[in-house]
Amino acid sequence: MTWKTRFALILLLGLVCGPGCGGDCDPQPPPKIRGSADRLQGKLLITGSSTMAPLVAAIAKRFQTFHPKVEIEVNPGGFGHGLTDVLEERSDIGMVSRALPKNSDGLFGFPIARDGICLIVERDNSVTALSNRQIREIYTGRTTNWQKVGGRDRPITVITRPEDRTPFKLFAEYFRLEAAQIKAQLAGGDNPAVLAAMAGQPDAIAILSVGEAIRRSAEGTPIKLLPLDGVAATIRTVRTGEFPLSRSLNLVTKGFPTGVKMAFIEFALSSQIIDIVKDYNFVPYLD
Repeated sequence: MTWKTRFALILLLGLVCGPGCGGDCDPQPPPKIRGSADRLQGKLLITGSSTMAPLVAAIAKRFQTFHPKVEIEVNPGGFGHGLTDVLEERSDIGMVSRALPKNSDGLFGFPIARDGICLIVERDNSVTALSNRQIREIYTGRTTNWQKVGGRDRPITVITRPEDRTPFKLFAEYFRLEAAQIKAQLAGGDNPAVLAAMAGQPDAIAILSVGEAIRRSAEGTPIKLLPLDGVAATIRTVRTGEFPLSRSLNLVTKGFPTGVKMAFIEFALSSQIIDIVKDYNFVPYLD
């Protein structure tokens, strides 16, 4: 599939989010490609979602094989930073791992992949599934021992995420919880920090990206993903829309992108990076 066909399909589906669209928006006009790719040069600073950062860094590395005169720096820090950095022009492109908020006037979002948010436990934990009620009771401190939900007689260690991070926000929204209601023993910032916190806590439960959890599990990290509402947390269920807690992974700019920014986003929407998206266990929007 050519880039032009791919971009046209994205526009047809209304996936390019214009100013203040909050994810439900009118398609924007396609960009005009100018100049020779051979002469492309400049610098890009891309900041935001820690879930997206490894993926975007890999895309940037491949982009630079075609455009060696373009310098690209990718810095994680949370989707909130991705939004504010772009709005305040501290970065060129933001990584935002959810639909744009309604008040995001002036921002344009370009979804490059989909991911899910899941719960993980230690691989040897005998619990294989939790009901929504059990999850709410664990995270609000009403259930504090695994034995009460069919596991071993061990205290539950709840690992939460910062309130300004997408996994926390989507988790809290889905389970209709306020931040003050969540009782946790540990907190982790980005995905690697959560996994590091779990390493010394065999009785922990945590919130993590589906793609990250699958990738780390395949690499040997002793974790397992719990189903949600009876639906397994897999690439297939995220792809089909069966998994109930998912989000889009977006590249965001202030104003419609031009120049080097547009060239990078074109590349990130092209068929040339689908294999990278799959390697990171995310779901390409158009495959």
